[in-house]
Amino acid sequence: MAKAKNKPFLFKLFLRWVVSSLGLWIAASIVRQSISYEHRFGVLVAAGLLLAIINTFLKPILIVLSLPAVIFSLGLFMIIINGATVYIASRLYPHLNITSFWAAIFAGIVIGLVNYLVTTILEGI
Repeated sequence: MAKAKNKPFLFKLFLRWVVSSLGLWIAASIVRQSISYEHRFGVLVAAGLLLAIINTFLKPILIVLSLPAVIFSLGLFMIIINGATVYIASRLYPHLNITSFWAAIFAGIVIGLVNYLVTTILEGI
């Protein structure tokens, strides 16, 4: 029997917020010289919220606009889109400092992996 996947919008946004904050923290722990958050928990929480909002509203537009590149690259261009959303969040929120676009791409990969793990765990419950 298939489980219903109709979760409320606020629950999905909250989950993205938590996953984004956790992913940023893990990415910043791995590449400390490229991603900094002033070692303040509040910066991670605020940056995670901003990133969740960007991923909810702006990312679908970016995907549609870059659909030919996504199709041509067999989906690998999504890595660039994830990195772009992280980079945009770092530019909008000055307390999150990401020194290069490559570091933002790495953070996007880490956030994507954390999202995959959390989604897999929650679907098993």
